Formats: sequence, structure tokens, C-alpha cells
Amino acid sequence: MTFVVKAGEGLDLHIEREFTVPREIIWRCWTEAELLGEWYCPKPWRADVHKLDVRPGGTSEMTFKGPEGEAMPQNGMYLYVDPHRELVFTDSYREGFIPQADSFMTGYVQLEDTPDGGTKMIWGAKHATEDGRKQHLEMGFEQGWGAAAGQLDELARELAS
Repeated sequence: MTFVVKAGEGLDLHIEREFTVPREIIWRCWTEAELLGEWYCPKPWRADVHKLDVRPGGTSEMTFKGPEGEAMPQNGMYLYVDPHRELVFTDSYREGFIPQADSFMTGYVQLEDTPDGGTKMIWGAKHATEDGRKQHLEMGFEQGWGAAAGQLDELARELAS
């Protein structure tokens, strides 16, 4: 299993991770609300997933909850969905394609098979400005997304067994 954090080109940040489980299991972990909530936030935080409508124009509504009662709403929209291969989502819009003033990023997930029957995942974020990209790094992009990817690996292996 490999894990790589890359600065990406321009305003992008992304991680690459290989899993020993098939792509379909990783896809389920991204697209089923009860599974997404189990791994998406680094512990001790958790993601309460209220809505997950995985289709172009579909929306997601969740709240990141901290151990001391902190709550961070995380709402967005799916822009592109290629089942078992790619997701593109953004916090730039809410339901009805209504723009959100406090947009932070457009995210993407790309999945591909590895020769040994596992999955390579590229999980990234595109930012509108260098300040946004820098803020994401300062918020702990590498540590946070790395921890979440580790939790995803654990859940996916459990589902595969």
C-alpha cells in the first residue's frame, strides 16, 4: 500500500493511495452515506451524513462534529459522476445550483484498478486562489486527508472480508 501527498499543479492539492481491495468497495465507501460517515473525518471528529444524492446535480449535506461539540456544516453538489471511476463535487453550489458565497474548493476522486486486483485512488482539491490552497495546507491537508484515507483503508478491508 502506498500513500503519497502531492502539491499538484497550480492551485491543486491531492493524495494518492493504493488499497488492496477492489475499486467497487472503495466506490461504495464514497457513495453510501452510512459508509462515508464512518471514515470521512479524521478521528476524534466524525461526519454526520444527512443527505448523499450521488448524481450530477445531486447534493450532499453533512456536518463535521468535533469531540468538544464543534460543528462544521459541509454542503455541496456533485458535478460529475462516472460510477466506480470518478466523482467531482464542489461546495460552490447548493441545491438548485444556487451559488454559495463561501466556496472553498472543488474536490475529485479518481479510482483505477491496480495489477494485483486492488485500487489506486487519487483524491484531490482544486482551489480558486493561492490563498485558498495555502489555507487548506495550513488546516492540515496532509495530516487530515492522510488520516481519513487510513480510516477508509481500514473500513474497506473490513467490508472485503
